[in-house]
Amino acid sequence: MSAKHVVWFEILVNDIERAQTFYETVMATSLDALADPTDETVQMRMFPADTEQHGCGGALVQNRDASPGGSNVIYFSCDDCSVEESRVEAAGGKVLQSKMDIGEYGFVCLIKDTEGNTVGLHSMQ
Repeated sequence: MSAKHVVWFEILVNDIERAQTFYETVMATSLDALADPTDETVQMRMFPADTEQHGCGGALVQNRDASPGGSNVIYFSCDDCSVEESRVEAAGGKVLQSKMDIGEYGFVCLIKDTEGNTVGLHSMQ
């Protein structure tokens, strides 16, 4: 098997409850608690995922050995990314780049979450 696609992502956070509230508000969804089978001190909240249809799942992770705010950017799929963008500031985040046209590839916006992570939102409209 060759490594050609993303199968899982983790967004590192300092405050799992604050981050969960941010993402549930912005993305209008619910995140579920997920246990780390190797370390009970790690707290995780999993994003809803239909891996058969979308191919990738992921979670917020609070881990005493890791810090948020790195340089990786994960893009979430949206119907119209301006909808999620409109909820960012009220949820405690910041819009870094408002919805912009990227030609045949649709639209994106960049936001900063409550933990300092840069996250992308993508839509085709």
